[in-house]
Amino acid sequence: MACKFCGPKLSLCGLVLSVWGIIQLTLMGVFYYIRAVALLEDIPLGEKHGSIEEFVAEVEHGYNQNALNCWIAALLYVITLVISGHQFWMNNRSSVSM
Repeated sequence: MACKFCGPKLSLCGLVLSVWGIIQLTLMGVFYYIRAVALLEDIPLGEKHGSIEEFVAEVEHGYNQNALNCWIAALLYVITLVISGHQFWMNNRSSVSM
């Protein structure tokens, strides 16, 4: 038996925020994956580099890591979407049966 732990307004807010988070983080992950120059400032880089090859390797690693982080966060938003959707369904089901 499932239990309700958030009301209809909170579950609807969770649904909307989850959809927005999934869209935004998925797109950001794609842009990091294709190495968008506009996102270069968000790559954590060290202060000193021995050669240009080391710098390029560190930048590519940073892009890949940030893309992976965005996709993991998007998956966490999918979990939030499922939980919020379930709660929204539980709240609507109980209000209809009354």
